[in-house]
Amino acid sequence: MSQHLLMIEDDARLASMVSEYLTQNGFSVRVAGDGQQGLTALEATPPDLVILDLMLPDMEGLEVCRRIRTLPGPLAQVPVLMLTAKGDPMDRIIGLEIGADDYLPKPFEPRELLARIRAVLRRRVDGPSTSTQTLLFGTLEIDRDARTVSVGSQPCDLTSYQFDLLVALAERAGRVLSRDQIMEAVRGRELDAFDRSIDVHMGRIRAAIEQDAKNPKRILTVRGVGYVFARQQD
Repeated sequence: MSQHLLMIEDDARLASMVSEYLTQNGFSVRVAGDGQQGLTALEATPPDLVILDLMLPDMEGLEVCRRIRTLPGPLAQVPVLMLTAKGDPMDRIIGLEIGADDYLPKPFEPRELLARIRAVLRRRVDGPSTSTQTLLFGTLEIDRDARTVSVGSQPCDLTSYQFDLLVALAERAGRVLSRDQIMEAVRGRELDAFDRSIDVHMGRIRAAIEQDAKNPKRILTVRGVGYVFARQQD
């Protein structure tokens, strides 16, 4: 059974080309020409992944991503791959901060888009390997089967990719990991020159699980090296 993709893109020519290419590679693709059509289509038939253009005629792609992340239940967890024609890295940072799982600047090679789609979906299905289904650190509970995180029974809002990053760190509690090691642990995406994306995701995870994100106690930065998940209990 093919996996279903929803592409929210107002450039009909690009959407047609990408849709045909992805269909040839085993995916089922729906195309929505603006943000509202995309949100309606997503709620009607939840896709396995959303390809979201940053520039849309009725609303910005960033706003579409925000709305997706506020939808009820599993809809809010649908992976989002953001397309941006803007060269400013800040646009990519903002997209990751509001919940996009990955980004790809235009123009892009269809093969790279395909590789990134497969990587995001593979992370969602496989996730990091471990023999422990639930990881407990004081009031922090990470349920690998349900792919949920809670602090003191309060659910935490994380994207699929951010969940995998957290698990990768928590499994290696007390061990300092470089950005390269973290990316290798979650698999599926090569680290490029824009390695600030890891820092953005860590900021989002801290905001979700830390009592004070500006003074984190669980995920600590090791300057010049990377990150470490502290072993201490609440």
